[in-house]
Amino acid sequence: MSIGSAGAKAMAVIDGYVDAYLHAGGQWEWDSAAPAGVMLAAGMHASRLDGSPLRYNQLDPYLPDLLMCRAEVAPILLGAIADAWR
Repeated sequence: MSIGSAGAKAMAVIDGYVDAYLHAGGQWEWDSAAPAGVMLAAGMHASRLDGSPLRYNQLDPYLPDLLMCRAEVAPILLGAIADAWR
C-alpha cells in the first residue's frame, strides 16, 4: 500500500483499511517506534518478520524488517513468511 510513512501504514491497519503492514526493506528505529507502540497498545501485533520482538534503543538503530498486523492474522502471516524462507 502506497500511503506514505510507517505511521500512516500502521494506522491503516488499526483503522481496518488493511490487515497488515509488512516491511522487508529496513528502516531506522525512529520510523517505526511510535507506530509499533500504538499498534501494541491497540491490541495489535508488531514484531520482526521472524516473530521476534522489535528492539529499540540499540547501538545500531537500523531495523531490517517488521510486521505490524491485526493480532488474528499474525500467526498466518508469520507462518507463511517462515515457509517462504525455508
